[in-house]
Amino acid sequence: MSDIPVKPKIGSYHRHLLICTGPRCAADGQSQALFDSLGDKFKAAGLNEGELRVKRSRVSCFAACKGGPIACVQPDGTWYYNVTPENMDRIIDQHLCNGQAVEEIVFHQSENGSAK
Repeated sequence: MSDIPVKPKIGSYHRHLLICTGPRCAADGQSQALFDSLGDKFKAAGLNEGELRVKRSRVSCFAACKGGPIACVQPDGTWYYNVTPENMDRIIDQHLCNGQAVEEIVFHQSENGSAK
């Protein structure tokens, strides 16, 4: 018997959206509800497949515990705060579909980020 772990596989994707669902930066499950809404929103925007496919993941804490819900778009290095459902719609349309950060709700941008 072999103890070698099986190498995982994952489909290709253009961007990865991380949502903090920890209890400290948003109240009453707001972040989890936002995460749960993404499946339908991604399908409607065509981000669930094809060359613009976006992977989504829950994160338990970003250590940025104010102004939540907090989201991060990788590999762009763009960090968003106050990600209400309405602001998520703007992030999907403007950033994930068209590559332009929603500047009014960005609180950090890495130096090597690709969103302008």
